[in-house]
Amino acid sequence: MLLFFRFLALLPLKLLHALGAAAGLLVYALSSRYRRHLRENMAGAGIPATLRLAVAREAGKQSLETIKIWMNLQEEAVAMIREIKGLDCLNAALAEAKESGRGILYLTPHLGCFEITAQYLAFAFGDITVLYRPPRYRALQTLILAGRKRDCLHLAAADISGVRALIRALKRGEAVGLLPDQTPRAGEGAWLDFFGRHAYTMTLAARLSEAAGVTLLVWGERLPQGQGFRLHFSRPASPLKGDTITRARQINREIENLVRCCPSQYLWGYNRYKESRNMTAKPTEAPNNIIEPPT
Repeated sequence: MLLFFRFLALLPLKLLHALGAAAGLLVYALSSRYRRHLRENMAGAGIPATLRLAVAREAGKQSLETIKIWMNLQEEAVAMIREIKGLDCLNAALAEAKESGRGILYLTPHLGCFEITAQYLAFAFGDITVLYRPPRYRALQTLILAGRKRDCLHLAAADISGVRALIRALKRGEAVGLLPDQTPRAGEGAWLDFFGRHAYTMTLAARLSEAAGVTLLVWGERLPQGQGFRLHFSRPASPLKGDTITRARQINREIENLVRCCPSQYLWGYNRYKESRNMTAKPTEAPNNIIEPPT
């Protein structure tokens, strides 16, 4: 399998995206479960049904471009970035973080090419620690570790020791990155509103925002015709304030705003609203109420 991945990594991004788009449509056609999640999530968020096939194509592109990013040198991956939006915002945040002595917390949702953001930050600005959850399939472990664990790019396990590593990194003035819209394990989140539905939401991002000098949103827009990527940096619309749950709720709103900018590149097929037997019961009332996490 690694030989096959190495072959794919050698292909031009334009060809890889074409293959990925076809693969995305094939998965959409063959997997009723994936198709159901994608349709329900888009409908619940008010995203037009006319974008379904575009969403499936973009998800396929994301899968294959990740192999190219992981299997090639870091500088080759970063070279695929053609433009950076919000560079003034980023530079101001770097200066503010340096003055405060605390690192920047980068929040990157499942939007566009989310693998390239940490690669760029590590390559351009030095140490960044990202949250890492081992894959379900062990065969992918070597590939993921090789692709994500680069110079200045460090991994923190998604457990108590990893959380402590993230907090220590922020206190040292180093950057931290994570996917704030990833469903957490039971006991590590709260039922909060996300696009008008109850979603079990991680509280870690909110807790880290209290320890960070600055919190920034960043995502990698996938350009058409395999041209590369455009990075977007921005601050939350209003400063993150209040207790952990209030901040987590605000982070969900910020993610929604980013997704609405480019809905076709969000992973709507991700089972964001899943439940597990160990989670607290999903609330029955309207999702505009804040539900406290278990103690």
